[in-house]
Amino acid sequence: MPSVSVTRGDQRTALARVRFRRAITLLVMTLLVPGSAQLVAGRRDVGRIALRVAMGVVGLLLVVVLLGLAWHGLIYWIASNTAMLGLIRLVLCALAVGWALLFIDAWRLGQPLELLQKQRLAMVALNGMLCFAVAGSLLFASHLVAVQRGFVTAMFGDGTATAAHDGRYNVLLLGGDSGSDRWGLRPDSITVASVDADTGRTVLFGLPRNMMNFPFAKGSVMAAQYPKTYSCPTCELNSLATWSADHKSLFKGYANPGVEATAEGVEGITGLKINYYAMVNLQGFRSMVQALGGLTLNVRDRIPIGGVGGPVTGHIEPGVQKLNGFQTLWFARSRESADDYSRMARQKCVMNAMLQQLSPRTVVTKFEAIAKASEKLVTTDLPASELGRFAELAMKARTQPIRTVSFVPPQISTSDPDIAKIHAMVAKALHRSEGTTKHGNAPARPQPKKGFTRSHQQTVGGSIGNLHDGYAANESADLSSAC
Repeated sequence: MPSVSVTRGDQRTALARVRFRRAITLLVMTLLVPGSAQLVAGRRDVGRIALRVAMGVVGLLLVVVLLGLAWHGLIYWIASNTAMLGLIRLVLCALAVGWALLFIDAWRLGQPLELLQKQRLAMVALNGMLCFAVAGSLLFASHLVAVQRGFVTAMFGDGTATAAHDGRYNVLLLGGDSGSDRWGLRPDSITVASVDADTGRTVLFGLPRNMMNFPFAKGSVMAAQYPKTYSCPTCELNSLATWSADHKSLFKGYANPGVEATAEGVEGITGLKINYYAMVNLQGFRSMVQALGGLTLNVRDRIPIGGVGGPVTGHIEPGVQKLNGFQTLWFARSRESADDYSRMARQKCVMNAMLQQLSPRTVVTKFEAIAKASEKLVTTDLPASELGRFAELAMKARTQPIRTVSFVPPQISTSDPDIAKIHAMVAKALHRSEGTTKHGNAPARPQPKKGFTRSHQQTVGGSIGNLHDGYAANESADLSSAC
């Protein structure tokens, strides 16, 4: 009798092991091929539906990936289309719920009540872990899609897209502060990014905030007020924001009179037609750099923090280092121990660092923080329909040298600018940017700016060069080498 009892116990144990292995197999099958567990051990109609959905999703992903490799614009379009993002979010939520239900059903098909107690507990833990991991990942992906959709909705409108002018998109980049002592967001940094519509080759044109006696674009609101030049004791380029705020009635139909007035001045100075603008709040800039995890910059001189109307509270020490948001902001705006043109050069170096270091990997790993920071950072009239196009151009621009031209001393007098010379400088820079080799396949290799050599690089206020000879980053064929 004892031997018979032992044999029956062994049989029950062996049978429990088989059932346990079968239960685990059903869960693994559900993980790898959703619906397969139902096909072999449950309701085949449910299994067939789940399997078809899974195969359809995988097939669609493969098609999108293959098309995206051939045409990157598809990926950018998907990432910027709010209707498509909303659909993707709903699909991800539905897949999360459906997959979780399949795991629960697979656990039921494993007949947990017929397992030993330890095996039942193990199955409950395994099933819970798989449900949490798979459904949780899909729901988190749905959350990121919702963040992207919210970012596009908050940042970009549904305005009219404009065509490239002579094959280039010209974007006005404004940087400034808003505070209790300021009326609106006064631009202290004014740059035009001219981007080739096909290649992404970019030229940055820097305009000093204190430029005076310049004309406005013909037919513009400001040209009607100042038919010849913008001339008065306080008529500087960055004062247009406050001037327009005092004359809002002249700008009916414009969402942002300050930007419109500034754009009309920039068009008159450069001869370029502005497509869009992006206005950066320098205080919000800190949040963006923090979201990136800091920005690596070459600090060539000791940069004061504070000063010019306030006390110097610290310094940024020299060396190649990763600066946090607060330090990067002061690297870009400090002028306690330098002039405005040295500061303009440093600001271009910050722009270059942002473009180079905002990689796809960084965006993916820190996406939510970057998206939230961007909503507070930038105001723009770029329509959402154009976001994909400009994202693709930005990726192309990262692989090529950025040319810079600034209308500052010693080339240009800010109090009495030679507009004809400025227009010639613009035309020359664009021609060189679009230049090709004798084979016609690639842009000519940038030549170093005369006067700035590796063996002798004078620096003032953290920028290579000086006020008399000019600063390297303000006029360079390759901005990275000038920083």
